[in-house]
Amino acid sequence: MNFQLLHPRDQLVAIMNRIYHNGMTTLSGGNLSIKDENGDIWITPSGIDKGKLTPQDIMCVQKDGAIIGPHKPSSEFPFHRAIYKLRPDMQAIVHAHPPALVSFSIVREIPDTRIIPQANRVCGPVGYAPYALPGSEALGANIAATFAEGYNIVILENHGMAAGGATLLDAFQRLETLDFCARTLIRARSLGDVHALPEPALNLFDHRHNVLPEFVPTTHSSAERELRQQIAEITARAYDRQLMISTEGVVSARLDDSSFLITPTGTDRCNIAIEDIVLIRNGVREAGKLPSRSVKLHEAIYKTHPDINCVMTAQCPNVTAYAITGVQFDTRTIPESFILLRDIPIVGFKQLYTEAEAIAEAVSLDSPVLIIRNDSVLTVGTDILNAFDRLEVAEFSARSLIDSAEIGTLVPIGAAEIQDLERAFSLN
Repeated sequence: MNFQLLHPRDQLVAIMNRIYHNGMTTLSGGNLSIKDENGDIWITPSGIDKGKLTPQDIMCVQKDGAIIGPHKPSSEFPFHRAIYKLRPDMQAIVHAHPPALVSFSIVREIPDTRIIPQANRVCGPVGYAPYALPGSEALGANIAATFAEGYNIVILENHGMAAGGATLLDAFQRLETLDFCARTLIRARSLGDVHALPEPALNLFDHRHNVLPEFVPTTHSSAERELRQQIAEITARAYDRQLMISTEGVVSARLDDSSFLITPTGTDRCNIAIEDIVLIRNGVREAGKLPSRSVKLHEAIYKTHPDINCVMTAQCPNVTAYAITGVQFDTRTIPESFILLRDIPIVGFKQLYTEAEAIAEAVSLDSPVLIIRNDSVLTVGTDILNAFDRLEVAEFSARSLIDSAEIGTLVPIGAAEIQDLERAFSLN
């Protein structure tokens, strides 16, 4: 689906649904807008339940000031209008109150996006706008002035956040990605010191190793079609479970000895379609499609391990908290965690870009989960569900570990019990 071809009303409802149902705003909080080519501004209404918004609720403030629609435009319309005036390159704005970003706004701090390169590149520098009365012209002036300095996303002092973009999806992805950073940082700070990446390391993300030679497939087997459907469904499920966000997360699956399928780069993880997924065959990509930047890593894993049939990488907030602190993840919490995850090695960030083969050697079905510093958690499996199960268990286990510190000291499963698990589940 081409999201941009939807009417502004439908785009605004779709994105507000995601913001509300992902817990990034409340029934009465937040507002979104799109500026049309003719200067009209489509905006969410004031005083209408954000959880039940319909296209018919969306308001249009025309260029001449006329208001079309059954409600009042959002009370925050003044700052939307002010931003559009000072930033003519922006065609959409989102404003919301995600709890994690509100936490940063009320301590007057900006989340550090340098913890993950993808987040840094999506958000860019983050601005900060001083407080003013909600809905006032003063607030609009403060926010617009900050955007006018060149920022595309801004923390609002004691309020929330606002993001803009060339499209509504661009603006939303900046919101969602910065919220991911905030949630991850909050979790990480309870573990230890957070390590951000210096600019030379961040620059590694900009490589183009995924621009492989192209080929045009002549046929698509039933097995390939089925695998495409499974990848699309599990990626959407990972998004729904907040194991991935729209800008981060990769799924691949082996098709045969010489080929595999992988999710594309730059595509909304919530809405990946079967035709978006990229076929890789003997190091060559399906024509007209750009695979994930980690395609070389996935390829190396499949070449090294014929028994691995699925690879996933994701930036789940709780596991990623371990990735940005380097604290060891103890899987000896409950039997399921140890059985599915085993011991989890931590590998260096630069290896992801310079030593794919070394990472491929570090992972196996006997060591099926890796944490990559300042990047992701990687899981492998005998099939898609097996790898996804490990991803889900890793995030749940990390959450339990972090939360347990508020209760008491971890008492891990003992060595004798671990040996029993290894024997009972053939883990040796």
